[in-house]
Amino acid sequence: MGTVIEFQMEDTTGKGKGKGKGKGKGRKPAPSAAAGSAMLLLAGVVFVGWLVVWAVFPTRTYSSTWAPKLATLTGFGKQAIRMLLFVFPVVFVYVVACVYLHLQKDGDHDTRSRTRWVFRTRMAAWRRPVLVRGPLGIVTPMELAFLLMLLVLLVWFYCAYVTTEFAKIRIKLPGEKLWQARLEKAARRLGTAGSLCVAFLFLPVARGSALLPLVGLTSEASVKYHVWLGNLAMVIFTAHGLCYISFWASTDQIDQMLKWARTRMANVAGELTLLCGLAMWATALPRVRRRMFELFYYAHHLYIAFILFCALHVGVTVFCFVLPGVFVFAVDRGLRFLQSRARVRLVSARLLPSQAVELNFAKSPCLGYNPTSTLFVNVPSVSRLQWHPFTVTSSSSLEPDTLSVVVTSRGAWTRKLYETVSSLPPSGGHLGVSVEGPYCAAAASTRFLGYDSLVMVSGGSGITPFISVIRELVHQSGAAETVQAPRLLLVCVFKTSAELDMLDLLVPVSGGLSAISRLDLRIEAFVTREGEPSAARKQAGREVWFKPWPSEAPVAPVLGSSGWLCLGAVVASSFAVFLVLVAALQRFYIYPVDGDTNHVYPWAARTMLNLLFLGASVAGVTGAAFLWNKRGSNDEEMKVKSVDGPTPGMSPVALLHWAGGVERELESLPAQPLLQATNVHFGHRPDLKRMLLGIEGENVGVMASGPQGMLEDVSTICSSGPASNLHFQSISFTW
Repeated sequence: MGTVIEFQMEDTTGKGKGKGKGKGKGRKPAPSAAAGSAMLLLAGVVFVGWLVVWAVFPTRTYSSTWAPKLATLTGFGKQAIRMLLFVFPVVFVYVVACVYLHLQKDGDHDTRSRTRWVFRTRMAAWRRPVLVRGPLGIVTPMELAFLLMLLVLLVWFYCAYVTTEFAKIRIKLPGEKLWQARLEKAARRLGTAGSLCVAFLFLPVARGSALLPLVGLTSEASVKYHVWLGNLAMVIFTAHGLCYISFWASTDQIDQMLKWARTRMANVAGELTLLCGLAMWATALPRVRRRMFELFYYAHHLYIAFILFCALHVGVTVFCFVLPGVFVFAVDRGLRFLQSRARVRLVSARLLPSQAVELNFAKSPCLGYNPTSTLFVNVPSVSRLQWHPFTVTSSSSLEPDTLSVVVTSRGAWTRKLYETVSSLPPSGGHLGVSVEGPYCAAAASTRFLGYDSLVMVSGGSGITPFISVIRELVHQSGAAETVQAPRLLLVCVFKTSAELDMLDLLVPVSGGLSAISRLDLRIEAFVTREGEPSAARKQAGREVWFKPWPSEAPVAPVLGSSGWLCLGAVVASSFAVFLVLVAALQRFYIYPVDGDTNHVYPWAARTMLNLLFLGASVAGVTGAAFLWNKRGSNDEEMKVKSVDGPTPGMSPVALLHWAGGVERELESLPAQPLLQATNVHFGHRPDLKRMLLGIEGENVGVMASGPQGMLEDVSTICSSGPASNLHFQSISFTW
């Protein structure tokens, strides 16, 4: 039996039972809500139409009926038709998503919350885990349904193409056999089928994309879809390459592997594409990625060569299949690059005895983010090239001028960061930092209030997402008397008692010592590698403060306070510029030489010009939008930089610093109220099944963050028959 230290807290808030009623019940939906619903419907119709185009494209209906009519409408040949059918719909949906998210941001919060909660309740069965332990990870019925639909579309796309090709097959080479001709056709259409996977491949990893929050996804949760698509694409492309090698070997054409055709598919470029893909695929295997993360990280930058050689291999007309994802990713990557070039102001760092460090950045008040948001951090003095994601632990509602992340020492980079910060003097030091983000889902901040109870299960550093959740609930419970926060249970598992100091971060000192009392909170902490409390005195943490440099700025939205609307304008404008440049190239440079045959002008030169125009349009428009926003935010940045002493808006921690209290036992300030709500267990792990199934209430949210094994255990419990009231959500860190 393990040792248990128990602290009891009486429910003095009156929030232990029942659910409060929000304001505005029975009101008619706001105009923005109606407009948002219309936009969602429009985006859904266009997306389904885009999928229908993929399904019809390999059939005779398209080649004999659609293609001739579309050619007369566009007047710019096959490339224009492909741009119209495969690129424009995705760009259109993206722009609609940006406008929708902008309206949602400025619309009726109560109406949105009720609509989302009704939708989530109706879709609860589709969100319960159905597959837990397997190569796909934790999968819900909705995810499985979409995966099966993608596979059906992929099989149909390939089979329809092969059937059409086999019906009109002709023997081209002397002595060539029918099976060899069919093998060549099958190999070619494997490559075309792989392009369907690549069309989706880059969409989940565009971190700031409007498409992810439109469907309720976070950037970190969507990484697994990128993994699925990448594995599927590489299986198909590998089969494509092996089939062609077999065909060339069987027909004595093995020298074709070294050919770079002038106006046909370039074989050498295709082989280089496959080699780049295989390198990324091999280093992305789970075992390799966990043991040699830096190898995986640097090898994945081969995606640039992969895109380049893929375009050179298939030509610009076929490349239009995958251009939508590449274009969306290019815009996102351009904005991330511009944001990452700036140095942000690091206000302070809190060093914890558990070898964890909390970094506190100055933040623009117009930057809003939601709980469980992710911030990418780069510290050049530790590593110039490495970027690492961390969950934001602060609340933009509760702490409008500060953004915080917690970094635990788990690897070489994090250990070196802790050593670097701990070697700095308590005051007057400096540490250069760049960031990307924060990235989050649009609906993340409102999902917690819809539950009767909310259970948060964490392992080790997995507690960090729940710090932001609890801080946000502290703000929401104090913002309005009618807001009823759910009953909270935090189950956190640590290896040693030194890690218990992570609980000190749950209560923000800026919210006051009594802020936590507004919540019905119970904490069950488990220390697994110690059988009893340590007799040694708990070490005190230390705080390090930094002096600002003139070149540093607060963390701010990359495109200003109207970021979604501006992002939509950037995507639409850059695509329009790209179309104008390509149309001019086609009409005044290529068409006089080639006509519309695609057999005269070199494919490589035409492809490189198109890629150059794509890069120039994205870089030009994103750069102009970034500089325009930067001009408007200069005044605000100067206000933050000019802070050279205590100000009325400073938190109690900052005021104590200016009073001379730089080194002190940090946990003595915010953590004392937590003692009344905390039970600490030593020497054993939690009985999660008993704890979760014992939670009363019709709607119980269960969030889990930590090692994969813990996520699978919690998911298994929530998907069991007796747990019909449990709604599971995992927070995964599989970057």
